[in-house]
Amino acid sequence: MEGRQKAKLGSGVEPHITAARPFMPPTILMVTGASGVGKTATVRAIAARRMPGVSCFHFDSIGVPSPEVMAQEFGGPESWLRDATARWITRLVVLDDSTRIAVLDGQTRPSFVEEALRRAAVGSTAIRGQIVLLDCDPEVRARRLAGPRQQPELNGPRMDHWAAYLRGQADALNLPVVDTTKQTVDQVVDAVLRCVPT
Repeated sequence: MEGRQKAKLGSGVEPHITAARPFMPPTILMVTGASGVGKTATVRAIAARRMPGVSCFHFDSIGVPSPEVMAQEFGGPESWLRDATARWITRLVVLDDSTRIAVLDGQTRPSFVEEALRRAAVGSTAIRGQIVLLDCDPEVRARRLAGPRQQPELNGPRMDHWAAYLRGQADALNLPVVDTTKQTVDQVVDAVLRCVPT
């Protein structure tokens, strides 16, 4: 035989070649909202259900630098938040195949998430993502912050303005909003999971 010799596998046996499966990044489910609306409780409850293929993450677990560090290294809080959001999305889209839905809770601008999802596209593969806003009545948010959270200092006009801004972004971007005012955590979890793209 000219050139390379053909490997002998035995009579009637053909080599079996398994085609590599194309990489499919997980769907990103971003749960955002003001302090006290129930983001962390909701995502912890999702994790507690131990659903196959679902992994949960918390934005602040990477650490939140002081305002001075934000100003010195990033140019201010907004620039840090945009950078941190992009780093989170970049981290999540390369999770292995054991994660099909990556759930992230955190206070970030929905526009930053959408920007990060566009930039994180793998080749020509767009990243599937859904942002869900959790919201509640200001009085309920204040009670939660003063009670279970023991962070009454977070309540005030600044947080009210942030909550109003997020509602405006949700409206402008046509995002689903889950009102947690009168719902149990399990009810909120069910509502959030219904928002996952199919």
